[in-house]
Amino acid sequence: MLAISHSLSRRALLVGATLLLASPALADDTIKFGLVAAMSGQSAKSGEAIVRGLSLAMDEINAAGGVLGKKLELVVRDDESNPAKGVVAARELVQREKVAVMFGGLDTPVSMAIVPFANQSKVPFIGVWAAGTAITSNGAADNYVFRVSAVDKLVDEALVNYAVKTYGAKKPGMILINNPWGESNEGGLKAALAAKGLPFAGIEKFQDADVDVVPQLTRLKDAGADTLFMVANVAPSSQVVKSLERMGWSVPVISHWGPAGGRFTELAGPAAEKVHFIQTFSFAGKTSPKAEAVFMALKKKYPEVKTFADATPAVGIANAYDAMHLTAMAVAKAGSTDGTKIRDGFYAIDHYDGLIKTYDKPFSEQNHDALTSSDYLFTHFVDGAIVPVTN
Repeated sequence: MLAISHSLSRRALLVGATLLLASPALADDTIKFGLVAAMSGQSAKSGEAIVRGLSLAMDEINAAGGVLGKKLELVVRDDESNPAKGVVAARELVQREKVAVMFGGLDTPVSMAIVPFANQSKVPFIGVWAAGTAITSNGAADNYVFRVSAVDKLVDEALVNYAVKTYGAKKPGMILINNPWGESNEGGLKAALAAKGLPFAGIEKFQDADVDVVPQLTRLKDAGADTLFMVANVAPSSQVVKSLERMGWSVPVISHWGPAGGRFTELAGPAAEKVHFIQTFSFAGKTSPKAEAVFMALKKKYPEVKTFADATPAVGIANAYDAMHLTAMAVAKAGSTDGTKIRDGFYAIDHYDGLIKTYDKPFSEQNHDALTSSDYLFTHFVDGAIVPVTN
């Protein structure tokens, strides 16, 4: 069941195949889960993917009888990639909609803004995209934030290893979005490079709205950068690619997963396919029977999905799908919709045969991240689809 607020964008209203508005009577028979994500703007395609992943898993859970004898209902709010709006949405979900759990969306700054509220309210907050290390490692003595997604610290280690192995990088440069996500990766990349005894050519920052980053890239080129680490979402990443083309600088670009989040190939043009970026899952290439079954269910529920290119970004679908099943298991373990009991229910999960991997004791009081560096793969766009890189 999927409930959508009248305040959501028109784009969000197109997400589900069947949309049911919440009512007090319906709410008594269901357990509400909330989602705060970007459902409009340049990253709307990622928000749509998250909703699809959550909804597919919820359909399976409800068909099997639900949780605690009740069906699950999803209530979606659009944060418009704005931290202040994200906090307002989270408060509405908890205080008005009475959700038992919140799922978090795309942007690290938005998730970081919601984290204190989630911990204070004692409502579990499950990240399914934003990778900022401090989202789960937030320093709270009583931590209610979990994640089924990439973690910047581990991603940065993987980016450095890939640059050295694939391109023989000896002096990489960094081009980072100027926000908390960029800061998180700056620290992680510096640490990963230092661990390998590698210098870096420089660190350049840019803004979401920048349409020309030639000056920053020129400084990196002049400093002798032989590869570039890029951290930004769809629109700003596309400006990096276009600026490189204007400069005529053909340098390998190894990216966090920001380009996967929307219309990257449309905005960046043909050179977009040269960018290699990290993912946690791909429907393309070798797939498991579970992946095949989920893709068939995806096509059945959303008739516009006909090929792998229509299921982009798959990472949003897969992270959300596994997160929903793990969360339902936590609620079942808790035997209650009390937030503290659900939090402890995550620690009690023993095993789940998921879409991304088989999870064995994925969470503990010391570790709130279900995925590790061994769960990452490198991909690129080919004819609009995200496919694994074959070296």
